Amino acid sequence: MTISYDVVGDGPPILLVHAGVADRRMWRQQVPELARTHQVITPDLRGYGETPVAPKYSDAGDILDLLDHLNLSQVHAVGASYGGYVVQQAASRRPELFTRLVLLCAPTDNVQPDDGIRAVWAEENNLLEAGDIEGAAALTVQHFIGPEADDSARTLLHHMQKRAYELQLPAGDVDNEEYPVTPETLTMPVRLVTGAHDFQIFADSATHLQDRLPNPERIDLPWAGHLPTLERPTEALQLIL
Repeated sequence: MTISYDVVGDGPPILLVHAGVADRRMWRQQVPELARTHQVITPDLRGYGETPVAPKYSDAGDILDLLDHLNLSQVHAVGASYGGYVVQQAASRRPELFTRLVLLCAPTDNVQPDDGIRAVWAEENNLLEAGDIEGAAALTVQHFIGPEADDSARTLLHHMQKRAYELQLPAGDVDNEEYPVTPETLTMPVRLVTGAHDFQIFADSATHLQDRLPNPERIDLPWAGHLPTLERPTEALQLIL
């Protein structure tokens, strides 16, 4: 395999795909409990954690290749933020592989970013152009994790985002092929989770999917920001289980 991943536990397989501001370490408080009853698969997408960037690739294609590499015919899948978008792409491409989806604060096709997140992206770009990686990582912590997170979660997020910058910035422009998301073909149960302290695009994406998925369930968390598994790890575990 060309992406790094861990597999622990035994039982029905469950795939955990990390957020675009994190890497597979974001699941570290959920994996031990999940591994008591499941085979837990946690990859690092390209440009995150222990997986380097490639000039041309597909995140969703890498996930499908990983499942084939592990000889899995069916899997439960959980995706956080951008990882949830990757899961949607993979499941749209090969829906027979996926028995259940949990999408945590995930974007989707045909939903536009709100002004708030655009402003954060613009500030991030300015910091990175100035060479201030530490400042850009601190900006991520400021805006992409909710008020319930403790200091250890905030520190972990800072480390994960900084690591992503260290991998991605030297690589320059890359070609990441994205597969179209077709909600109407995703007939498996899909749980949509949103946070009241998150950016509007993610609530809008959940609404867009809820209106089009054959079998959706939506849970809106009044306490959550963008990364509920880091903010309230035990409570977020129940959303997965």
